[in-house]
Formats: sequence, structure tokens, C-alpha cells
Amino acid sequence: MLGRLWQRWQRRREDAAVQRRAIPDDLWKRTLVRYPFLQRRDAADGAELRRLSSLFLDRKEFSAAGGLKLTDAMVVAIAAQAVLPVLRLGLARYDGFVGIVVHPDQVVARREVADDDGVVHSYDEPLAGEAMDGGPVMLSWRDVRAASQGAASAYNVVIHEFAHVLDMADGAADGVPLLPPELPVAAWRATLRDEFTRFGQRVGAGEATALDPYGASGEEEFFAVASEAFFVDPEAMKKEHPALYGMLCRFYLQDPAAERPRARKA
Repeated sequence: MLGRLWQRWQRRREDAAVQRRAIPDDLWKRTLVRYPFLQRRDAADGAELRRLSSLFLDRKEFSAAGGLKLTDAMVVAIAAQAVLPVLRLGLARYDGFVGIVVHPDQVVARREVADDDGVVHSYDEPLAGEAMDGGPVMLSWRDVRAASQGAASAYNVVIHEFAHVLDMADGAADGVPLLPPELPVAAWRATLRDEFTRFGQRVGAGEATALDPYGASGEEEFFAVASEAFFVDPEAMKKEHPALYGMLCRFYLQDPAAERPRARKA
């Protein structure tokens, strides 16, 4: 009884939030056209993607940096791509942070690393995005916008950074997100490590890959770039990495390669 009452209260609360942050029809349609991979949904999933996008906008705080002025089109584009990975997992997966900072272009971050002799080396690293434990999530708008123009290349900074958010939910950025009981951690690690090793060998040999070669820099980055390809170019990813693709299907509870983008109305 109490459980049903709580569910009704929660649903009414969410419905009110959706109304507060309702996405106009024309803006939603433009977003789907600009980011075609978002159209790989049946009617029910498409409606849920839109509902979760409104809830995301209600729960998160967007801010602009570097003179950028945020528009409704920009925040809706980010929200729709951010909620795609949690379409079946639920927005609670993102409860650990609130802030999203959008820069006009990539940001140069100063890094330091110690070598085996303890000598600290400093270097500059250009960032298209960065997810920090507890937030915020930083995104370059130029790179977000590029995903609408080059979706076939499987590049997507929003999905990449929010995959990192999922990965860090257990406190470690290691390519292992919080998994359901039916997906054992040992099996996940074994598949990830095997796929990562073979991928690194291919990248080292200069082979063309469906996944961004940046994924060879570490298992946490491999998980993030695999997640990008899983949602943006699933057919190519499934062809090159069938075992990894199947594992991501079990985690995300989605199978993008089994769907096709909806035909656009004339």
C-alpha cells in the first residue's frame, strides 16, 4: 500500500517537472534531425527519451563559460544525448552530480604525471569534455555540435562523458560501472580486458577501427568510446566487437543495431 502511494506521488512529481521543462514539438523534432542516432527508437522509447530529457533539464544546472550563451536548442541537444544511455536504467544513475558547464571550444588543462623515478612532468592536454567525480561535467559545445555533423564516425563527446559518469558510480574510473547481479563483474572484466588488449594491438598496428583510437589509452577510455559507438554507429561496432557489443546490450538494456532510424516525414 505504502509502496503504491509512493509510486503515485513520485509519478505526479515527475509529471509536474516534465510540464515545467516541457520541450516544444518543433525543438524536439529539430533535435532528432540534427542527431539522427536519437531516432533509433520506437514510439514508446521515443516518448520516454523526451520525458527523461525534460526531467534531466529540471534536475541539472547548466552554466556557460568562455563567453558562450546557452540556448534552449543547446541544452536540449545535450540533455537528449545524455539520457540516451540511461533510457532503461533510469535518471537516478546521474544523481551523484548536478552541474554541467559548457565551453564554446576545447579547454586546455594543465596536467602533471610522475615517472618511475619520481620526476614530475607537466604538460597541457586539450579537453573536449571531462567528467569529474561528484561533478561537474564539462563539455565543449563545438564538439557537441560536431556529433550532429559526423555521427557516422561514432564520435560523441556527450555520450563519452556520461559513460564516464556511469563508470565512476562505484568510486573508480576503471571501465566497470555498477552492474546488475545477472552480469557478473568477473565476466565483465574478462571481456573488457580481452577486447581492450586486442583493440590496442590493432591501434598500434595502424589499423582503421570502428572505435576511436583514443580508447587504447586505458580501459576506462575504452569503455567510454565503446559506449559512443554502441549508440551512434552500432552496426560497425557490433561487426568489429561482437562480444563487447553483446555485453553493452546487457548493461544498457538496449540493442541499437536491432533498430533503424525512423523515416523522416516529407
